[in-house]
Amino acid sequence: MYIERCGDDDGGPARIGRVTRSKTGRTLYYRELRLERHDGLAGNYRDLATGVEYWVVNVKRGRHRRRVGDGPVTVDDDVRADYERMERGR
Repeated sequence: MYIERCGDDDGGPARIGRVTRSKTGRTLYYRELRLERHDGLAGNYRDLATGVEYWVVNVKRGRHRRRVGDGPVTVDDDVRADYERMERGR
């Protein structure tokens, strides 16, 4: 999944990594984050521990940042091969 930290500058840290879901599907887990849907909008999540907002969506080929976002996107090592294969179209 694509995980972008939202903030005032719209250039927050962004990653592509493996996300797991709770049994109910209401909570997402990524590393130390426990994210729950926020504002009822698809992709909007909030970290339950800190209240920080994140944009979490499926990975797609090409540009990943939201329209207003910029900055580098880091790909986690454990998903790099899968991501590169997807980018090549295979």
